[in-house]
Amino acid sequence: MLGSTSLRWYSPDVANLIEHKKARLDYEALEELEAGLELLGIEVKSLRSKRGKLDGAHIIVRGGEAFIVGMDIPPYQAGNTPKDYDSARTRKLLLTTKELNELASAERQKGLTIVPISVYNKGNKLKVRIAIARGKKKYDKREDLKKKAVKRDIDRLMKER
Repeated sequence: MLGSTSLRWYSPDVANLIEHKKARLDYEALEELEAGLELLGIEVKSLRSKRGKLDGAHIIVRGGEAFIVGMDIPPYQAGNTPKDYDSARTRKLLLTTKELNELASAERQKGLTIVPISVYNKGNKLKVRIAIARGKKKYDKREDLKKKAVKRDIDRLMKER
């Protein structure tokens, strides 16, 4: 379906477009939310062709609205792009008031951050999966990598049988 990704929120009509690959390694997701994105037409076309980066992106809440900062979406066709287009501009997230309040309270808490995990198609709309997360310590990352290696070895042995 979607490669080796085994997240529970995927369904057959959802196609993953771009993903923050290091988010699962660097952060421990406490809660995940789905949000809409306010995009330009050239950004939608670019994302649907799986071009864009979430590395280094994060979510901020200001004035009762949420924004994604640091997400890079290159133009779909460089020749047809307006001269004042900024590929790393701040983009607004579309969330309910309850979700915005939850994000604002999480942002105020020390040690928590809000990171985008992936951008995907849901029907004909583009959505972003965001997580309220806590940064992992170095030893937590090592432990996760060890568990992953052990699981891979076990799977390899089971496959040989």
